[in-house]
Amino acid sequence: MANKELLRRKREQLIEEHGVIYLDNVSKAYSTGSPALNNVSLSIGRGEFVFIVGETGSGKSTLIKLLLRELKATSGSVYVMGNDLSRLKHGQVPRFRRNIGVVFQDFRLLTDRNVYENVAFAQRIVETPPSEIRRNVPTILATVGLAGKYKAKTSELSGGEQQRVAMARALINNPSILLADEPTGNLDPRNSWEIMRLLEEINESGTTVVVVTHNREIVNAMKKRVVTMKKGVIVSDEEGGEYIDED
Repeated sequence: MANKELLRRKREQLIEEHGVIYLDNVSKAYSTGSPALNNVSLSIGRGEFVFIVGETGSGKSTLIKLLLRELKATSGSVYVMGNDLSRLKHGQVPRFRRNIGVVFQDFRLLTDRNVYENVAFAQRIVETPPSEIRRNVPTILATVGLAGKYKAKTSELSGGEQQRVAMARALINNPSILLADEPTGNLDPRNSWEIMRLLEEINESGTTVVVVTHNREIVNAMKKRVVTMKKGVIVSDEEGGEYIDED
């Protein structure tokens, strides 16, 4: 048993050397049409900030769903934080996702609950003790600039404030990875930049941040690593890159 555990740890260490996120010749095919991903290989190191860009239908959303284990690869291997996602049993998925925060374009807030309850909900799911929830929620709301809004209904908030609530909820359990799928898609330029600055601060604290976006201005200005996808393949992967025009 000890030898088996040692081998498992060595295997996980080798996987993480490829990156906290590692895709090895991954393809994903649906029942109709061409593959959404076609032999994609990608490594993202711990603490990186990476933009994933590309036109609609390029495979970005499929990639995010694979990382969350919402989908399983048709072929190839997907590793996240040392986990081979093809080997995860259904009952293991919720625990795996505790280490991943997710922010969506449409916020996905609980409209019948106030700001505090939206964020606290994420801690109750993982059975955090109530005393810790009472400490943690105000702290994370202050981090995202919403300390004075904890009693507000989400319907009373601006789009930028709603996205901040979504980010607080994603961050409350101290995830190792934050996935942001079009986080500025429904925001005006001022709020978009505020959200991106917040994501950058989160990354500087050590969290790996992966942002799927169509926002050319932000990508070009921030000079982060940019992975460009087209028709299910990666066509460019550049440090300090820019948004590439598709022909």
